[in-house]
Amino acid sequence: MIDKITEYFPELTAEQKEQFEAMTTLYPEWNSKINVISRKDIDNLEVRHLLHSLAIGRFVRFTPGTRVLDFGCGGGLPGLPLAVLFPEAHFHLIDRIGKKIRVATEIAGALGLVNVSFQHGDIAECKEKVDFVVSRAVMPLPDLIKLSRKNISAEERNGIPNGVITLKGGELEQELGRYKKMTEIIPLSGFFPDEEFFATKCITYTPVK
Repeated sequence: MIDKITEYFPELTAEQKEQFEAMTTLYPEWNSKINVISRKDIDNLEVRHLLHSLAIGRFVRFTPGTRVLDFGCGGGLPGLPLAVLFPEAHFHLIDRIGKKIRVATEIAGALGLVNVSFQHGDIAECKEKVDFVVSRAVMPLPDLIKLSRKNISAEERNGIPNGVITLKGGELEQELGRYKKMTEIIPLSGFFPDEEFFATKCITYTPVK
């Protein structure tokens, strides 16, 4: 069941609904073989992982042709849910851990996604030029910007400048460091007001030139 996803994204097509439904089966199946989501948290997959990933889609609607790099994608979050939500954008998923990339690749194949690509390796090896780098609590924001700045294209096609978008939780004042003034912090409680899980969660958006 994907009641929460359809509640907050009522515009989904029948195909997209089927793909999200399939994720609720595929992730537990793969997680039992290769642990990419905390086993005690897999029962909360829809809200804490899929809907959490889709929060980026509430912040920015990627235009057709947008290229997005999911840095440290793990088992494909947030990249794969966003690839379902934005079929006309392209998502490149990268992670150092081969077994996690395998899970993401297998799930994407089962979903029939054609707008995703995968890379097993380090961000230093990634040559992709993208509009946005997205990440889900992989590392402190200043480190993430330093490593991925070279991948952000100067050509813009969305309503906001190209940059780095992360999903974070907790206190961020100290982490942001010198990026504090240029980083926008968006509380997820504004997108999902009835979900207690998002009370302390947020998106950070930092334009990168």
